[in-house]
Amino acid sequence: MNSTSDVIGAIAEIFTWIGLGGAVLIALAAVIVKLADGTWLPARGVVEPDEGGHLVRWIDHDGEIGEAPLSNAQFATLHGADMADIFYRMGRRDRMRLHRGSAAVRSIALLAVGFAALGLIAAALSLILLFLEG
Repeated sequence: MNSTSDVIGAIAEIFTWIGLGGAVLIALAAVIVKLADGTWLPARGVVEPDEGGHLVRWIDHDGEIGEAPLSNAQFATLHGADMADIFYRMGRRDRMRLHRGSAAVRSIALLAVGFAALGLIAAALSLILLFLEG
């Protein structure tokens, strides 16, 4: 056996375990963050000016009126529209966002995919080295 291929094989095996194990742990963290994020329902919101900026008001699934301030970045995303498709947090009348999914959940899930890709590439490299030696 070649000592160089043994070293590469050992490094590939380490990266396989780090990649696949890390992917599982990070995916579990993504599920926990997703569950903690709660349920967000769609609504049509009305954008109104306020003394401190802009507000969005909507009617929730119980017929109650919700109201939340818009950040400057959110208002810029709406391009000055009077109405917007929003997502509000179920059970709360003061939380809304412009996207159904959380940016935190998306980024953690992408990190899990990256670790899984690292693990799979390292596993493939390890198998290739195994067949080349035999």
